[in-house]
Amino acid sequence: MGTVLSGLRNLAASFTRPKTPANRDQSAAVFREKYNRFQSLLESNTELLKICSEIEGMLSGREVFGMAFIRSRSSRAIFHAIRMIKSFEGLSGRPQPVLLALVERLSGEIKTVLEGRVNPLRGKLVLDLAEITGEMVDQVGGKCANLGEIANRAGLPVPPGFSVTTAAFRAFFEEAGLFETIASIRLGITPDDPGSMAAAAEDIQAAILRAPLPEAVARDMAAAATRLEARLGPGMRLAVRSSAIGEDGELSFAGQYLTMLNVAPDRLASSYTFVIASLFTPRAMSYRLLKGIPDDDVAMAVACLAQIPSRAAGVLYTRLPEAPSRQEVLINAVWGLGPYAVDGVITPDTYLLDRESLEATSVVVADKPRMLVAAAAGGLLDVEVPEAERTAPCLTAGQARTLAGWGLALERHFGRPQDMEWALDAAGELIILQSRQLTALADVAENSAPPVPGYEIVAQGGQAAASGVACGPVYRAVTEDDLDGFPEGAVLVASHSSPQFMVVMKRAAAIVTDHGSVTGHMASLSREFGVPTLIGLEGATSLLAPGDIVTVDVGAGRIYRGRVERLLAEAAEPSALMAGTQVHAILGQVARRIVPLTLLNPKAPEFRPENCTSLHDVTRLLHEWSYGCMFAVSDLVSGQQGGTYVLSATTGLDLHIIDLGGGIREEAAGRARVRPADIASRPFAALLTGLVLSEEAKALRPVNLGGFLSVMSEQLIAQPKAGADRFGEKSYAIISDKYLNFSSRVGYHYGVLDCYCGQTVNKNYITFSFSGGAADDVKRSRRARAIGRILAELGFSVEAVSDRVSGRFQKFSPEVIAEKLGHMGRLLQFTRQTDMLMVSEESIETMVACFLSGAPCFDPAAAAKAQAQTAAADKS
Repeated sequence: MGTVLSGLRNLAASFTRPKTPANRDQSAAVFREKYNRFQSLLESNTELLKICSEIEGMLSGREVFGMAFIRSRSSRAIFHAIRMIKSFEGLSGRPQPVLLALVERLSGEIKTVLEGRVNPLRGKLVLDLAEITGEMVDQVGGKCANLGEIANRAGLPVPPGFSVTTAAFRAFFEEAGLFETIASIRLGITPDDPGSMAAAAEDIQAAILRAPLPEAVARDMAAAATRLEARLGPGMRLAVRSSAIGEDGELSFAGQYLTMLNVAPDRLASSYTFVIASLFTPRAMSYRLLKGIPDDDVAMAVACLAQIPSRAAGVLYTRLPEAPSRQEVLINAVWGLGPYAVDGVITPDTYLLDRESLEATSVVVADKPRMLVAAAAGGLLDVEVPEAERTAPCLTAGQARTLAGWGLALERHFGRPQDMEWALDAAGELIILQSRQLTALADVAENSAPPVPGYEIVAQGGQAAASGVACGPVYRAVTEDDLDGFPEGAVLVASHSSPQFMVVMKRAAAIVTDHGSVTGHMASLSREFGVPTLIGLEGATSLLAPGDIVTVDVGAGRIYRGRVERLLAEAAEPSALMAGTQVHAILGQVARRIVPLTLLNPKAPEFRPENCTSLHDVTRLLHEWSYGCMFAVSDLVSGQQGGTYVLSATTGLDLHIIDLGGGIREEAAGRARVRPADIASRPFAALLTGLVLSEEAKALRPVNLGGFLSVMSEQLIAQPKAGADRFGEKSYAIISDKYLNFSSRVGYHYGVLDCYCGQTVNKNYITFSFSGGAADDVKRSRRARAIGRILAELGFSVEAVSDRVSGRFQKFSPEVIAEKLGHMGRLLQFTRQTDMLMVSEESIETMVACFLSGAPCFDPAAAAKAQAQTAAADKS
């Protein structure tokens, strides 16, 4: 903090001029500029921690990824680290040359790692499927890599064929100048204008379709088709399918790109070009934009597979997406080719099979009036299903069991639930058309496998920060000193996650906390050290008694009393198919510059820029420093004015007022403490009508303040040696006669309101943002959605993302603005304690109804009782 404070003293030197209105305006501008930099720093801190989590997940080796993942995450991490440094320099007024030099060095080292990689298959334009395995995703894309892995390592049947590689794609685009053409066209795209996206997509696709294929690509593709036809016989037809980088991997890209079925060999080249052009449909471009995938890293291989003239086809899920805890496999089946199943054109037959016995638990045979078939002349035909087969099952019991067994084998092989497409040919043989990770499953910790019978569950819930099962005696840590006596093999239980726990992670069997975030520093360390960690399990510290032997099942979100041998025996790690590959090794080298965290204790003398060794260290250092710096800026701005006050009113806040002119009545100007009646600022006075607790609220408040005070105590336990002594204590109102900037940070809640309220209607506005909380991510998200609903009811335009919600209300008369500010003051009282109370989705509706009813505080039990009484009255 020394460097920060010295920088702030330099800033203070500019605050010695006479107190004129112009200087007051300048001070307000200074504070707003500093606050904006503070917000930028926090936003980049959040993004960089997410990137660390994503990299650590891929380092497990259980998910397929390529160089596009490494390039995008490393470039974003460097960007956000530099943004944090620049934001902090603007906030503190002091350059950070040591940190900038570190980031520049790490960036150079990462660039060297990425550019120095050797790709032995880089020049191959076509690869036979028999040559392909899962780690070759950069050469053949996700779909082909998965198919090669299934055929050559899992040993299951797939169609024969070949891949036209990403090297062919690059050769095509480079020879035709398409990279430059596309970059030029993309300059005209406005991200929030669908029309500009559609126009650009049309121009890009037209350029691709006009461009001739390189002679070498056309020659190698034709030769591969000739070899395949010699193997299968004359009349062979092909399925030409997209296999883009990233497709069927961490992101599914489901339905974004083109597949062409029943293609004759002489139509292969044109079909290839059409599939490549589908990279740039408006839908595909929008998908990449929304997922944050830069078009610069886009590349597509194309799978050319023997067309299976299927009698029936469909999809298999190894878990039910809406109920993944159920021990069943789901199969859908239709007659003919598969698109009618995956596109939902025909209601399919539905089979549910038990995951252990593979016996059917449910079979529902649908009426299937039409089917898609391959036409003799090429292309596809929609035809009627023969009457006798419309209500006949597509699969026998044995065929369904075979498919279920294959799906579960692939789930074990890839270590993830699978979404598998299959076909049944005319000879009655089954074949796998593709398989990819099943996405959009419900939260495992909330919706998991049945409990192990015969064992008491002592705690349940939370979020998995690092997966696994472990057993040991409970060891509760309240202060940092408690870690000194941590025994080997114990389960660490604490109120809140903390990077300080790193010192015992090598000895810990597992970690369980009441509160915390899966993207936080400790969660990153848990993954790095491989310690099973369950975060956000409310009440863990009171439910788990020190010394008791417990078994922690992170995946199910359960803690059992005693040792559960069945779980411990089944806790084998899934296969890490990416481990040992070239791309995994490259990620490991890049991760060493980004992920490790060595700066843990902000009070330690080593907590300084010179000791940072990674981007994670940089974000930890600046995040810690920024709070003390921001509040010091507030003090300096207020001190130079002399117009600083403390509000004497029952608000539950230590509220400090900075008067920039005309905000305090003249008769109260010499006082240190002022009352609401002394406020001349129209917007602040209006806010206080809701922020100051009524007599009714005072009577109720002590009961509800328990949750708030517990949050404060948890914060103090989690950060007993945090940087600024009054972190979480002061709130600020920067006021003038018509202006208000109100910011309040209490524990982990942060609310900011900015307002202008004057006679010029077009100038009047209210902006409001709120984020944070000490509960888990789900509860904080519920509260954000509830606040968003309330703001919408008040007429605000609203945006809510995760636990952050913001709203804007503008261009209304001062009377209307003042009325809304009264509601906002009351809403601020709600928001300080409600995250702990958002125990279900129903809590959202209950909170909204409670606020709109005029209740002084959120009491879920009372609100539910009132709703029940109202419902009963309506019935009578």
